[in-house]
Amino acid sequence: MPYVVTQSCCSDAACVVACPVNAIHPAPGEPGFATTEMLYVDPETCVDCGACAPACPVGALLPDSKLPESQLAFARINAEYYERNPHAGRPPLALVNRDRELPAGPVRVAVIGAGPAGLYAADELLRHRGVSVDVFDRLPTPHGLARYGVAPDHTETRRVLDLFAKIENEAGFRYRLNVEAGNGVTHAELREAYHAVVYATGAATDRSLGLEGEDLPGSVSATDFVAWYNGHPDSGGVSYPLRSSRAVIIGNGNVALDVARVLTADPGKLAATDIAGDALLALRASEIREVLILGRRGPAEAAFTLPELVGLASIEDVDIVVEGDVRVTSEKTEILAELARREPRPGARRIVLRFNTAPVRMLGSDAVTGLEVSATRVTAGRAVLTGSLEVLETGLVLRAIGYRALPVPGLPFDEERAVVPSDGGRVEPGVYVTGWIKRGPTGFLGTNKSCAKETVGRLLDDLGDGVLSEPTTTLERRDGEISGRQWRAIDAAARSEQVAGPGVRRQHDSLVRPVRRQHDPDRLGEKLRKLLR
Repeated sequence: MPYVVTQSCCSDAACVVACPVNAIHPAPGEPGFATTEMLYVDPETCVDCGACAPACPVGALLPDSKLPESQLAFARINAEYYERNPHAGRPPLALVNRDRELPAGPVRVAVIGAGPAGLYAADELLRHRGVSVDVFDRLPTPHGLARYGVAPDHTETRRVLDLFAKIENEAGFRYRLNVEAGNGVTHAELREAYHAVVYATGAATDRSLGLEGEDLPGSVSATDFVAWYNGHPDSGGVSYPLRSSRAVIIGNGNVALDVARVLTADPGKLAATDIAGDALLALRASEIREVLILGRRGPAEAAFTLPELVGLASIEDVDIVVEGDVRVTSEKTEILAELARREPRPGARRIVLRFNTAPVRMLGSDAVTGLEVSATRVTAGRAVLTGSLEVLETGLVLRAIGYRALPVPGLPFDEERAVVPSDGGRVEPGVYVTGWIKRGPTGFLGTNKSCAKETVGRLLDDLGDGVLSEPTTTLERRDGEISGRQWRAIDAAARSEQVAGPGVRRQHDSLVRPVRRQHDPDRLGEKLRKLLR
C-alpha cells in the first residue's frame, strides 16, 4: 500500500523530511525541486509507514488503496516518474536547520505582504533567536493568493492555511493588517523603524493582450474574476455578464481551468464550498453552457499542470472536450488524447480545450459580442498566425495570460520583467524582496518557501557582516490598522455564525469588506466595531 502524491505540490519539503526511507523526490538540492509540478513517491522504496501524510500541509498524500476513482491515474504517474528518473542508492535525508550566530540584541524585521511569500519569509526569520517580525498587508485579511487565488472547490489546497496559522503563532510574530506600504506607511518610515524590510508584495495585476476592443465591457481579467468568486475585499459590488451561452478564456494555465470549472459547475455543489455569496447568486442565474479555453500553441505546450488536468478529466457532470487530434508525447498529452476520443455528453455543460488558436480582436460597440481568432502554427517554439480567421460569439471574454507585479514605492523596478531587481533577494543592505516581486509570477505555492530561504539567507549574511542600520524610531499604530488579535476575532466571529467548513468565507465577506472600504466608524457595523476594539 504505497503512498501517492495526488495534486500539485506546494514544495514545502515537509513530507521529504518526514519520510524515513527517502522515497519522495525531487528532494531539496535535487534538480527540479521547488519548480516541479509535483513530488513523487517511489512505490518500490515506500514502506507504507504513513509518516508523510500528516506532514503534508495540503493533504496531497494518500495510500494507493484509498484513492478515489478520479485519482487512480496518480498511482501510475508516481510510478512512471521513477521509471524515467531512477533514484537508487540515495541515502535518507537528514535536513538540519542550523541556527546562525547573530549579533547580540533584538533584530526587528518588517515583511510587506501577508501572502505565502511573506509568511514563508517570516517563518524562515523566526527560526533564529532574537528575531521578531511584523507582517504588513494592505488588506484586512492575511494569506493573499492562498486565500483569494485558490479555487473554492480545491478544499485540500486550502489546508495550507493551517500551516500559516502555525507560523502566526510563533513567538515574535505580529500582524499589522489594513496598512498599505507606500500609502499607509512609507518606505522611509519602515527603514527607520526596522533593521531590515522584506517586500513580498506579489503580482497584483494581470497582463493585458493589447487587442482592439479589449476595453469593452465583457472583456474581463481572470485575475479579477477569481478575486470576485473568492470574496476578495476589493471586489464588493462587482458584477460580470453571464447572460451569453458561451464564455471564452484566453490562455490555458491552471487559472483558466479554475475559472472554467467554476463557470460550468452545478451551483448546488458550489454552495457546499467557500465561494463568495454574491458570486454564488450570480452563478445560479448564469446562462453560460460552454466555456472555450484557447491556447496559442499545441497540446504539448499547454500551460496547465498535470494534476489540474487529471482533476478536470475526472469531472462527471460536465462534458470535457478536446478539439482536434493530439499526438502523444507525454503524460499530459496522453490524457488530452484520451479526452479527445471521448463520446460527447449531450445536454451537459461543456468545457472545450482548443489549441493553436490566438485572439485577434474583440468585437462589439457597447459591449463584447464576439471574439475574432486566428489559427496558428508553431514555428521555432512560437505561435505564428496563419490568417485563417473565425468569429466566436460570446458576451464574456476572460484573459488568463499571467500576473504582473506593480512597482514598489521607493524601490527600483524592471518594467520589462515587472520585478524589483535583486541579487538573490537583496536589493541593498536592509532592503530585500521575495516571491513574485522578486522572480516574476512563476512556480507553485511552496516555491515561495525556497525563494524565501534564499532571501532570508542574504539578509542574515548582511546582519552578520554588520552592514544593517539600527532602528531609530518605533512605527506607531496606523488609523484603521488591524492586529493579529483583531483578525482572529473577526475569523472566530465568522465561524461562530456558520460552522467552520463550507461557506465560512461568505461570513468573512460581510465582516471585512466594510473595513476595506473605509475606516469611518459610523459606517461600520456594531459587531465589527466591537471586534476591532
